[in-house]
Amino acid sequence: MGEIENRPHDPSQMRISDADRQRVADVLRDAAGEGRLDLDELEERLELTFAAKTYGELVPITLDLQATGPVTPPAASPVRRTPAGVPAVGHNSSTAIMGETKRQGVWAVPEHHSAFALMGSVVIDLRQAQLSARETHINASSIMGEVKIIVPAHMHVVVDGTPIMGDYTQGKDKVPAEVGPDSPTVRVRGMALMGSVNVQRLPEPGTPKKFLGTY
Repeated sequence: MGEIENRPHDPSQMRISDADRQRVADVLRDAAGEGRLDLDELEERLELTFAAKTYGELVPITLDLQATGPVTPPAASPVRRTPAGVPAVGHNSSTAIMGETKRQGVWAVPEHHSAFALMGSVVIDLRQAQLSARETHINASSIMGEVKIIVPAHMHVVVDGTPIMGDYTQGKDKVPAEVGPDSPTVRVRGMALMGSVNVQRLPEPGTPKKFLGTY
């Protein structure tokens, strides 16, 4: 009996289902509703979506929709400064390709921020971040990678992502939520393809464990 050829497993060549096609179609329709695709582009991409047979054919159809592009804070927004009086550094996007990117400590978050992980890891820590708007939109997507978003107790979070053989969730709070009418809102959306996007509420950095209780 001849030897069986040992070929490396390539997830991009896995066959997709009708449900996978429908999820991508929903992402495209949402993008068109937001004005990021015109009607001709929407029709063209929908045709490609429903003709796709593998994940390798499906991924490129929405890949350029994961980032919102450079966005500057509104002119009326005050200049955010660190305790030392130095303006906080701002970032429009966070990308990790077979690596790791972390946004932690005091940093300025624009109204729109994109996070993308391709076989890598992105951490977005908002506990000490300075938001430029009352409502912040984070487009977080991963392909065989991980995006983790950490929020403080007072921040309201809305998670609306699409998992495709992956995980797109808001994890159990590790600190009780203290959300009120004046709380800033963070909306997280995107897609997780054989990867994960997870949002979790954690205590402030440096909080002693003995003060966290059993929550």
